[in-house]
Amino acid sequence: MAQVTYLTEEGMKKLNDELNRLIAIERPNISRQIAEAREKGDLSENAEYDAAKEAQGMLELKIAKLQETIKNSRVLDKSQIQSDKVQILSKVKLLNVKMKKEVTYTIVAGSEANLKEGKISIETPIAKGLLGKKVGESAKIKVPAGELEFKILEIGI
Repeated sequence: MAQVTYLTEEGMKKLNDELNRLIAIERPNISRQIAEAREKGDLSENAEYDAAKEAQGMLELKIAKLQETIKNSRVLDKSQIQSDKVQILSKVKLLNVKMKKEVTYTIVAGSEANLKEGKISIETPIAKGLLGKKVGESAKIKVPAGELEFKILEIGI
């Protein structure tokens, strides 16, 4: 059974836009490359043709995976998200206890994670360690670099 992925509306739109780009632009480009290579003669010794066919196979695989991801994705309704405890789509303001530094993360699906935007995947040790916690609680989380302790200052959406 396929794993369900939870996305924001923005994340679902990005996936659909990418799928549409692959189908409407990339697929015809590769078909054109195959046709051009085919016109050059003997296919058994045509490296251009082989490369184009391989690129086509990779593209079709990517399209199939994207379609499967979209099919198994659910858009999260922000109005259904509660801000009393940390969960997916929570925007969490934390205090790194050891470094006395505040950080803010939004917990999102893996496909939407972007550390520069402060979005961390629900699959990360930090997100997993914060899930279910409430404002004022602390979480000791094992990460590859050791153990971090965060105090939850705020939870929003």
